[in-house]
Amino acid sequence: MWKYDFKVPDQKKYRVIVHTDCKNEADDQFAVAHHLMTPKFDVMGIIAGHFCKNPQEYGEENTAKASFDEVKKVLGLMGVEDEYPVLLGAPHSLEDGETPIESEGARFIIDEALKEDPRPLFVVCQGAITDLASALLMKTEIAERMTVIWIGGGVWPKGGFEFNLMMDVKAANLVFCSKVPLWQVPMDVYKQIAVSLAELQYRVKPCGEIGRYLFDQMVEFNNKLADFAPWPHGETWGLGDQATVTLLLDELEKMNYDLKPAPAIADDMTYIHEQNNRDIRVYHTLDARMTMEDFYAKLAINFGSRTV
Repeated sequence: MWKYDFKVPDQKKYRVIVHTDCKNEADDQFAVAHHLMTPKFDVMGIIAGHFCKNPQEYGEENTAKASFDEVKKVLGLMGVEDEYPVLLGAPHSLEDGETPIESEGARFIIDEALKEDPRPLFVVCQGAITDLASALLMKTEIAERMTVIWIGGGVWPKGGFEFNLMMDVKAANLVFCSKVPLWQVPMDVYKQIAVSLAELQYRVKPCGEIGRYLFDQMVEFNNKLADFAPWPHGETWGLGDQATVTLLLDELEKMNYDLKPAPAIADDMTYIHEQNNRDIRVYHTLDARMTMEDFYAKLAINFGSRTV
């Protein structure tokens, strides 16, 4: 399916579930494509998550479906629409910290975690973690059968507003206070992966239908928010969701994180420390160069690019 002149040995591969709020902004589509093109990953499925507190034109109860449709579109443009299951996540955030929301996405996490497979399972979350929290509530024993990477949360050690956390603070609290191994990529860290639109026009747009779509939909979203002063910035964008690829490709000896006891999270999204929770990884740097060069190379190898 992919056009590489190398193979990753099976014993070095990871099982990966990608969880994405794919129609919320214009960067998630890049992350989905990057995960699929990475041969170290056996992508078991893609869960379409909600963004109900930023519903835009889709309506509060329909944002997960909008993400679902967008994932399917990306797969179609890559020519792999029949290769990966796409699961619908919960339509909204948790009502409380005790009641799960039944969804295809939550059930898929449970089923995959319970499989007898020697390869490690990573659930990589690039938005609200409602479905992960629901899965843990429904089947607590899966917690130690997977590792979660979450793009979200405010700057350590204080915390504060952050978009993915804002989508479901109750779910984040549940995950932080659980036993699941957690690698957190806070806001100041995922924003280290920055690109310009000129860079994307030069490196992404020439790469087939998927490359053109990735670029065009980002320009369209950029224009859509032209009257919103704070963000986006007009000529640059953050592709921080692709950090989940970076961390799983990093050298094992690369200590670009600290081990910290997991905090609880207050309603104002600040961290409440000294909770006697297990340690989590909190990343403080990312290799932005490797992230983007790896993405550009994989896109060009698999979908072609103009000669320069």
